[in-house]
Amino acid sequence: MAEIHGTCDDRFGEVREMLATSLANGDDVGASAAVYVDGEPVVDLWGGYADPDRDVPWQRDTITNVWSTTKTMTALCALILADRGELDLAAPVAAYWPEFAAAGKERVQVRHVLSHTAGLPTFDAPMSVEDLFDWERSTARLAAQPTRWEPGTESGYHVVTQGHLIGEVVRRITGRTLGTFFAEEVAGPLGADFHIGLPAEHDHRVAPVIPPSPPAGDRRPDEPFHPEIRAADANTTAWRRAEIPAANGHGNARSVAAIQSVLACGGALGGVRLLSPAGCERALKEQYHGLDRYLGARMRYGMGYAIYGGQRTCYWGGWGGSMVFVDLDARMTVAYVMNQMVDRGGLGDERALGIVLAAYSPAAGRGEPLRADPSPRARPEHKAPWIGG
Repeated sequence: MAEIHGTCDDRFGEVREMLATSLANGDDVGASAAVYVDGEPVVDLWGGYADPDRDVPWQRDTITNVWSTTKTMTALCALILADRGELDLAAPVAAYWPEFAAAGKERVQVRHVLSHTAGLPTFDAPMSVEDLFDWERSTARLAAQPTRWEPGTESGYHVVTQGHLIGEVVRRITGRTLGTFFAEEVAGPLGADFHIGLPAEHDHRVAPVIPPSPPAGDRRPDEPFHPEIRAADANTTAWRRAEIPAANGHGNARSVAAIQSVLACGGALGGVRLLSPAGCERALKEQYHGLDRYLGARMRYGMGYAIYGGQRTCYWGGWGGSMVFVDLDARMTVAYVMNQMVDRGGLGDERALGIVLAAYSPAAGRGEPLRADPSPRARPEHKAPWIGG
């Protein structure tokens, strides 16, 4: 078994075993796993290496790009503003961003963007990755283009655009970029090591993402979005410095689980309250239930999260394998972050799923709240989103 570092409550020993097995059999190069219950860390583990040559050990403070797991942080920012009364999730986006009303988009509501039903899944005009780093250019293009379907009537995963759309609404309301708002209002107060727009001072701690193999898996040809992002783009300085609220958050399992525990624990963590209990419930308010035209799977979308089954649980994952799972009844959050990406045609891999199932093992039971098996395999419509974007 691979050497694992950190702490793990005896009840969650299966999580340790699952992570060690994944590292030992070569599925992972370096990874971290965390479980928070009632706002307290019961699992905080890491192991393996931060580089593909396996020379640099993964440390306690190692961070990496988590791709679309970032979307849960962006969604949390929107929920916080809604809870404060500064953002009406049922209001038109144009109420906060007047230019957005162009091309007949007056009916697009903020909740449509959060639930991938806004009809703006991609940029209509070709864009380079460098264009994506230019916030004004990117948001201006989104404001000018029409929707591809009637907002709210169907879903199509907004892989990159969701972050810029929500991010611009946040900027119009607060005068701060999404990354700055997140740092000042979420990560900072919680003391959480997660960044949307990474300062240079943290570069030495970053584990570069390792593109999936074979090389053909380093693209998303089934999702026609612009720009064409390759996994290796995440290892560039320009990517790290930019704010891409749908895809370039940097953190580890500890920071992901800690932040999303706010949602699991009624809005507060460690004496810091970011949401009211009612504000947390908004994440579970179903906005769409049906086939997602790009994921090719049946989805239940709430406000910025996918909803699992009929339970008070929600989740999302990132391209290549990272994931966070939030259980509001069990007051439990499970997160997994790694540097070795796996891309298996849209269905994802089972490393994160294994960590979640281990957290729900009988030994970890806390009575009725943990009785359920959250396995997406139990409901085929919930397979695709584990890979996120």
